[in-house]
Amino acid sequence: MLEPRIREAFLDPLNAADPPGAMSPGDLRAAVESLRAHCAPPPPVARVTDGTAAHATGTVPFRLYHPRPGTRLPLVVYFHGGGWTAGSIAYMDPPLRALAVEADVAVLSSGYRLAPEHPFPAGLHDAQAVTAWARENAAALGADPARCAVAGDSAGAALATVVALEARGSPLPLVHQLLINPATDPRRNTPSYREFATGYQNSAPMMERCWRTYLNRPDGPLDDVPWRAAPAFAPDLTGLPPATVLTVEYDPLRDEGEAYAARMAAAGVPTTLVRCPGLIHCALHLDGVAPRAASLRRHAVRALTAAFA
Repeated sequence: MLEPRIREAFLDPLNAADPPGAMSPGDLRAAVESLRAHCAPPPPVARVTDGTAAHATGTVPFRLYHPRPGTRLPLVVYFHGGGWTAGSIAYMDPPLRALAVEADVAVLSSGYRLAPEHPFPAGLHDAQAVTAWARENAAALGADPARCAVAGDSAGAALATVVALEARGSPLPLVHQLLINPATDPRRNTPSYREFATGYQNSAPMMERCWRTYLNRPDGPLDDVPWRAAPAFAPDLTGLPPATVLTVEYDPLRDEGEAYAARMAAAGVPTTLVRCPGLIHCALHLDGVAPRAASLRRHAVRALTAAFA
């Protein structure tokens, strides 16, 4: 059953407004940023630092949350959601403050270039660059380069999956990948897409528009997308770091995330899949509306605690 407070305080007002699929990129960005108003107040973090990571073609902004300065903690490089067209470091600030404190890890929240101004592969290049930079500079960040995970939600989880795929065989392997409601498949042909196509925040029309904007494909098929853009098309998932995939019950993306988890498990990757009942796609930002929404973050905390034990 859908958490009643989520429907009353969030979904009903959202559905009374313009359909999400009709939003311009600017409107979508404003709507995504407004989700911060639904977050519970996060706990204080001992040190929060803004910076930039330099790479061959530019710089990537980041914000580092370190709950215990002076202690070299595990490092989590996190990529925000927003359909590759919206979202920001500021948007993810409340849930990542809580994640850093509760999991006792250093969290590096990464920005990346967004479509339509910067379509694929610009955002992916930023994600790969900031992950490499963070590991090279881990000691200065107060983190341990040998204990590094990648993480993200929705579009950010898609970036994290590809970073993990391309990091296979590196001298210092990633310890874990934490994928929250990952967007992996542009075909949008799963049962959960049919069941929750409208009325549940990230509608099927909105997701189609996000995929097309990210891929710079306003027309034409979406079933021949490069796997670096759509991880569902990756031909080989062997050799990946252990993974935790978190999905929510009322989400069009639920089944594609669970299918990706099943493929990793079948390829021999230690994989934990958790479906959180009663929640919608943006539950990370709804713990101020419905305390039950915090269960999604608590599962993430447990996954990171176990991964770095």
